[in-house]
Amino acid sequence: MYDFLAVLLVAPPDAALLAHTRDLRGDGTPIGQAIGALSRVADEMDEAAVRREFDRLFIGVGRGELLPYASYYLTGFLNERPLARLRQDMAGLGIVRSPQVSEPEDHIASLCEMMAGLIVGRFGSSAALPVQKTFFDRHLGLWAEPFFADLGHAASAGFYVPVGMLGRAFIEIEKEAFGMTGQVSG
Repeated sequence: MYDFLAVLLVAPPDAALLAHTRDLRGDGTPIGQAIGALSRVADEMDEAAVRREFDRLFIGVGRGELLPYASYYLTGFLNERPLARLRQDMAGLGIVRSPQVSEPEDHIASLCEMMAGLIVGRFGSSAALPVQKTFFDRHLGLWAEPFFADLGHAASAGFYVPVGMLGRAFIEIEKEAFGMTGQVSG
């Protein structure tokens, strides 16, 4: 799920991703409902329309409707202490910023990609559950849910409304699951 959210939020989906998204089927759970809604919206929109929406939401003239950065959500400013803390944690975990990425590392897509990488072992072996929990608590748990709620209600959103619903439901589940681990985050 982290990888799916990352790919939807890093750039507008291409035709192939939209086609795969159209084929998704949901169920009665909150995540299943969001997936079903996303599938229906993907079926109604073409690549150009989703690209225009992405640009209005995240790029805009001067800036988009939403700023998908931890620093902004946590401090009201870009490139603040949350980004510095993330960079320290990335170094400690052996996570290196891709030279092709121009966005600050605290972008929601980057954080979702890092979380997925910790789980599946893209940065060496899979990170232990306490490491995953600490990373989640420090870099996603405090702001991702409000971001996804804002995305689900953004005036410019159509395709991204169910992406917001999906992200919010997923982050709620992650918080609950990590809460069951009994681990104390650092």
